[in-house]
Amino acid sequence: MFIYWEKFVDYLIYTLIGLDKTAHLSQSIHFFIFDTVKIFILLIGIIYLVTLLRSYFPVEKIRDYLQGKHKLLGHVFAAFFGVLTPFCSCSAIPLFLGFLQARIPLGVTFSYLISAPLSDAVVIALLFSLFGYKIALLYIACALLIAIIAGLIIGSMDLEKEVLIDIKPVSCCGNNVNENNAFSNHLKEAWDGTKDIFNKIYLYVIIGIAIGAFIHGYVPEEFIIKYAGGDVWYAPLIGVFMGIPMYSSAAGMIPLIEVLTSKGMLLGTALSFMMAVVALSLPEAMILKRVMSLKLISIFFSIVGSAILLVGYIFNAIL
Repeated sequence: MFIYWEKFVDYLIYTLIGLDKTAHLSQSIHFFIFDTVKIFILLIGIIYLVTLLRSYFPVEKIRDYLQGKHKLLGHVFAAFFGVLTPFCSCSAIPLFLGFLQARIPLGVTFSYLISAPLSDAVVIALLFSLFGYKIALLYIACALLIAIIAGLIIGSMDLEKEVLIDIKPVSCCGNNVNENNAFSNHLKEAWDGTKDIFNKIYLYVIIGIAIGAFIHGYVPEEFIIKYAGGDVWYAPLIGVFMGIPMYSSAAGMIPLIEVLTSKGMLLGTALSFMMAVVALSLPEAMILKRVMSLKLISIFFSIVGSAILLVGYIFNAIL
């Protein structure tokens, strides 16, 4: 979808301006420009679409359906839906906000937010091609379990009051007005709602991406290998803590994982590092800061971080 935009940014940075493609500064600038526009487009487009659709569909029935079933079902649906959406942690936030606006239970929305960056078809294909089907299947099973279990835990803690954005009702069809006017009203309400949410969080998006761009450009592979490589018990722990400040998509991390493992890092440590990068990035936390309280962000990061750490130890033990 964004391949032409990426080519334009390549031309702008490396040809028109003439920066060195291998330089840390040019890599950071490229990352910042490309991801800012990409996430802004996703942010506006997805929130607008979800808000518009919500005005036509009785979301109360969807919520009642989920509540009428076993609570596990909604989390399973959300986790598997995350597999179908090829979003990084920051790109998944617009749809996460749309779910909140649609009054989907908080824990279910977190199952999606966790699952989407951890696993998608591209990641599965890359893992399969580089490490074989057993590793790919084990990874996707762990990713789904993390999303489902973490969502269940968060959903059971009565944390809805920690969400800072307003959940505003949108009028549904059935109003006694002209159909054309009704459609125009839906479009206007969806746009007004989108602008309201965007104005509240865009600055945090820019700050988060700027942090991610700096780390992306200036943290070398050798630094990661030095502190998280080797067969020591604390390697996965260091890998998780090193991964959280960074920011990338899972598909973008797979080639790095191949390099790290070829240089001696255990696969479990490498995968826990990757999971921390894609699911618990510092830029994501900066964006979420405008959406939810620090308490909820801390709980989210603690639960998912602990689960990712456990996955690293399990992979190291059995492989």
